[in-house]
Amino acid sequence: MSTTTTATAVTPLTTADAEILITAARRAAEAAGVTVSVTVLDAGGHLLAFRRDDRAVLISGETSTRKAYTALQLDAPTADLVELVKPDGPFHSLPTALDRPLLFIAGGVPVHRDGRLIGAIGVGGGAPEQDHGFATTALEELSR
Repeated sequence: MSTTTTATAVTPLTTADAEILITAARRAAEAAGVTVSVTVLDAGGHLLAFRRDDRAVLISGETSTRKAYTALQLDAPTADLVELVKPDGPFHSLPTALDRPLLFIAGGVPVHRDGRLIGAIGVGGGAPEQDHGFATTALEELSR
């Protein structure tokens, strides 16, 4: 007897999706009076879209990208990881153990579709809690 397992295809994160995420995050940041950079990565960690507000600090481009990458690689919001990498945390050596652009500051959030990881968004430029809020607002907009 043969059993066939059918994998359900999940639509990957598209450039149209990425534009929705970027627009929503930037709109939320603008409403809060914050200038930001926003990065969207696909499931493979490749850059799908990036925007930096004209007045955003330059480093926000790098931090938004690293936050997105960290959220993607660990499939968790970076806000949930901050305590784990502190000196007394269980993953305290993770930031220096790998030669990867990980950043454990709130503002990176994985993107899921039908329960599967399809990418990540990272926001940098505001306070960490603000960046996290802008990213989650963008996810809410995408899910509408």
